[in-house]
Amino acid sequence: MPVRNVYARRLAVLGTSAALTVTGLLATAPAAQAAMPTPVSAATARGYLAALTVKAEGSTSGYSRDLFPHWTTQSGACNTREIVLKRDGRNVVTDSACAATSGSWYSEYDGATWSAASDVDIDHMVPLAEAWRSGASSWTTAQRQSFANDLTRPQLIAVTDNVNQAKGDLDPAKWLPSRTAYRCTYVRAWVHVKYHWKLSVDSAEKSALQSVLNGC
Repeated sequence: MPVRNVYARRLAVLGTSAALTVTGLLATAPAAQAAMPTPVSAATARGYLAALTVKAEGSTSGYSRDLFPHWTTQSGACNTREIVLKRDGRNVVTDSACAATSGSWYSEYDGATWSAASDVDIDHMVPLAEAWRSGASSWTTAQRQSFANDLTRPQLIAVTDNVNQAKGDLDPAKWLPSRTAYRCTYVRAWVHVKYHWKLSVDSAEKSALQSVLNGC
């Protein structure tokens, strides 16, 4: 594994503040890379955010990832995860089962580049548990499946696995990408997804989103 990737991987678990300076030095985003659907502009995101319902976050009581059927088959042998790996990677080669056998993936969250699909997770921009607490607990299974496999909105993105795991189900009041150059895109995507799916925001979450959007 390249040295810069080792450093980026170790930094990912240290949190945002510890990683900012070094990850900025380690990597610059590739000039040409496929990506998740482009989120709405900052101006539109500010309008969307103003329209979202603000309420205290609900409980995780009754939540299970199994209530959001994900990585469903999209085309042929390819499921949602495999589609995103192909979309977000460079020079991705897949086998007859649609599994990625080679390629490279640049993680927008932390600036690391990986050459093995096993080092990459597909992050739900708005995590499934966060969606549950924000209104998805009242959805049908079909709605939750559509949300968990949404390739049309900026909801799915390939990133470093342990960075995704460090994010967990945290909202932007508690977690933002260590790579500051991506934060504007991140919050625009977050608001875009919440607005489309009619999910609520809590007051701290809204304040954090407004703060980043005001600098976009």
